[in-house]
Amino acid sequence: MATVLVTGASSGFGRLTAVALNAAGHRVAAGMRDIAGRNATAAADLEGMAVELDVQSQESVDAAIATVLGRHGHLDVVVHNAGHMVLGPAEAFSPEELAAVYDVNVLGTQRVNRAALPHLRAQGSGLLVWVGSSSTRGGHPPFLAPYFAAKAAMDALAESYAGELIRFGIGTSIVVPGAFTSGTNHFAHAGTPADQDRERAYDGLYGDLRAGLGDRLAALIPPGSEAQSVADEIVRVIGLPAGDRPFRTHVDPSRDGSEVVSVVADRIRHEFYHRVGLADLLSAHSAL
Repeated sequence: MATVLVTGASSGFGRLTAVALNAAGHRVAAGMRDIAGRNATAAADLEGMAVELDVQSQESVDAAIATVLGRHGHLDVVVHNAGHMVLGPAEAFSPEELAAVYDVNVLGTQRVNRAALPHLRAQGSGLLVWVGSSSTRGGHPPFLAPYFAAKAAMDALAESYAGELIRFGIGTSIVVPGAFTSGTNHFAHAGTPADQDRERAYDGLYGDLRAGLGDRLAALIPPGSEAQSVADEIVRVIGLPAGDRPFRTHVDPSRDGSEVVSVVADRIRHEFYHRVGLADLLSAHSAL
């Protein structure tokens, strides 16, 4: 059984994953912000698993890792799940607003890595699980550009980390959910641009499209598809022997094409590493 830190565990995939990991017998640290305030109920419901962790603060992340090590003695797995979605015309978001989305979805993982990796490197083992998005390579719709751009950046970061950590005995798995419109708070808590004048400028030509975007995505998802399936896949990956874990695995009931493109992209990366003499930086399942 592993000691696992899950970021963004107050709701959605993160909470489902923390609960499922605990049920599977793992030692779980469920990272979330403000466990004494707005997330007090969520923290209490997780029955001792909650750890104060704000991925936008290096001080908070460092303290969270120290708490996990103090509570469990070691750390085996980090699940990079924390993220934030925004909805609206790309033009309407200021550069600062785009940077804020990037800060949560990309820089947040970097802060956690900088706190956790010294411990994983010292013990010569570990696993990073990155919760990506099918939007990175799938047929993603418009009006989610800042979020999609950030998730694409996170995916690229994960790929680079994979090669840089494998010689330390630290593995990488990217779990790629599709557009689950229920069972998470992504759409319900999505941010919007502050520049409402520019946002309204798109209403005449795109207002109906934007208003029905959630319904369009929901219509692609077969009945019975649950966000729990993403958590279950994360539990499955963590439970596998290190040499059997997939580099990338998709949970996409809408079948938006991401898996098809990823198979090609990962195979090209695999072949390129062989061509430049870096084959030892590839995991056993780096390409399907």
